Amino acid sequence: MPRRSELKITKRTVDALNVEAGDALFWDRELAGFGVRVHATGRKVYVVQSRGPGGPKRVTLGRHGEMPADEARRRAALVIDRIKRGEDLEPRPPVAELTVAGLAERFMRVHVGVHCKPGTAAGYRSVLEGHILPALGGMPAAAVGRGEVSALHHRLRSTPIRANAAVDLLSEMFSLAGAWELTPPGRNPCRGLRRYRTRPRERFLSDEEFRRLGRALKDAEGTTWPPALAAIRLLILTGCRRGEILGLRWEDVDRTAGELRLRDAKTGPRMVPLTTPVLEVLDGIPRSPENPWVIAGQKAGSRLSNLYHYWEPIRARAGLGDVRIHDLRHSYASRALALGEGLPAIGRLLGHSKVSTTTRYAHLMRDAEKTAAARVGESIGAHIVSRKDIKGGVNGGG
Repeated sequence: MPRRSELKITKRTVDALNVEAGDALFWDRELAGFGVRVHATGRKVYVVQSRGPGGPKRVTLGRHGEMPADEARRRAALVIDRIKRGEDLEPRPPVAELTVAGLAERFMRVHVGVHCKPGTAAGYRSVLEGHILPALGGMPAAAVGRGEVSALHHRLRSTPIRANAAVDLLSEMFSLAGAWELTPPGRNPCRGLRRYRTRPRERFLSDEEFRRLGRALKDAEGTTWPPALAAIRLLILTGCRRGEILGLRWEDVDRTAGELRLRDAKTGPRMVPLTTPVLEVLDGIPRSPENPWVIAGQKAGSRLSNLYHYWEPIRARAGLGDVRIHDLRHSYASRALALGEGLPAIGRLLGHSKVSTTTRYAHLMRDAEKTAAARVGESIGAHIVSRKDIKGGVNGGG
């Protein structure tokens, strides 16, 4: 017979159980023979062990998280009674075959809902609903092979970034399915599939384009929602991400320290310096005591959730039809490089968590270095080398 312990099996107590290696059984203090087996992988399974006329028997009831602890206790009592009376055990209900749609639902609820930010979750949901589920949602997850994934990837070849995103998302789902023991471990039909080659889109505003954009923003005053204009100006002046500005609260504006406190930035909380132009934009935003958001929405107490509706006519007026809102962030980095800032400093300004993210601007740094070298060379060369000497060296030197 299993030993009783001081543990009462409840959802809270089972959630707290863990082992470092292998697995271990923990028995309930109230119902003899009712226990939970805990694996080092995090898997937890309710079990029953009791003795009947035919000898000892151990029965698996179900997985913790899929079967509530109270339901496991109720079923354990019934199974223990049947074992002791020598009756046939209650047959376990057939487990429904896991489909890709079922895996996607669990992935969004258990993983994305806990670990990812709303913007990331929205992006995953768009790829799932737009591409993965229409193609594979009804298939059993175990039946999805390399051929099905490759066919989906090929169908999206006209949008290679989207095609790669679909395969990457599927790969993450199948990796977690293995970790959750829903599919055989190591079985990932996306592994080794060659992704389409893509180039990061680069669009940087020139001085003239900045001037046109400034005029377009000025011309839009009076006909465009003022907080939307303020948001676009703040994006230009700070290099922040769109969500960081739209999610800014007035309490995050620390004028004493001269900082914007971004508590929910993509790479974690960070501070953005309050420059004079930024303060001028903030001072021009109408403020309501009933609304905590800096970029207020048109409904009372709300914030703007999207800028595209406002950005599209402004960029058209400025003659910048190919410029996305995110390109304003790239242009901020480009201007910082042109002014002599190094990549580490720019990475900190943009809130990059990895140096490799900032290195996409390295070629701009080389361009800035060449321009600087030309200016320095011209300045020194005027005193060291005459134009006649240079001409003679090129044409007749030897």
